[in-house]
Amino acid sequence: MKKLLVHPPKALQRLFPKVTWALPNNENKVYLTFDDGPIPEVTPWVLDQLKEWDAKATFFCIGDNVRKQPALFSRIISEGHSIGNHTYHHLKGWDTKNHTYLEDVNKAEATFKEVIQANDNLKPSDTTKLFRPPYGKITSAQVSLLRKNGYQVIMWDVLSMDYSTKVSEAQCLENVKNYIKPGSIIVFHDSLKAQKNLQYTLPKVLSYIGSQQWDAVCL
Repeated sequence: MKKLLVHPPKALQRLFPKVTWALPNNENKVYLTFDDGPIPEVTPWVLDQLKEWDAKATFFCIGDNVRKQPALFSRIISEGHSIGNHTYHHLKGWDTKNHTYLEDVNKAEATFKEVIQANDNLKPSDTTKLFRPPYGKITSAQVSLLRKNGYQVIMWDVLSMDYSTKVSEAQCLENVKNYIKPGSIIVFHDSLKAQKNLQYTLPKVLSYIGSQQWDAVCL
């Protein structure tokens, strides 16, 4: 079961062909992503690590966290990273009516735009229509609805499981190193729950990416 969670099987990917699981791997690029932020206890450390390794990433932000931490959200963008939508209230799609889900996504997007517009150093094009479902739990109908509203739904092919108390620091690192390859979309979390595993794993993953002569870039 753990293996399936870390690396989604092809059968699951075929069930959701209209979402992005990975990208063409003919270039030596990998795509680090961070879910659930921004939060002041973890996100600044992540940004410092990325800067140290000259790496770029995509942050799938919770709208309410952006409301609480507008300066930190602005820092993510100003340092050259991209942002994505992770709903406003971290909703689980399987338990949410479609119209409620879309309203929550749009509320997060509106919050992003408000923060960007209030910052003279940012520009409207700094927002994106990238979306990742919290918990990875979304229905086909919700995917279709989001796509009709211009969103690109981003999943992953490598899940670090940094958030799990059942996963050790060493296992978290192996979860990434065992499956990462050019074109991979890797999921981390800039959250308190993931902090311990993340602080052990991320520097080592960034070092490994460098040793492979890959580039960590934004989606």
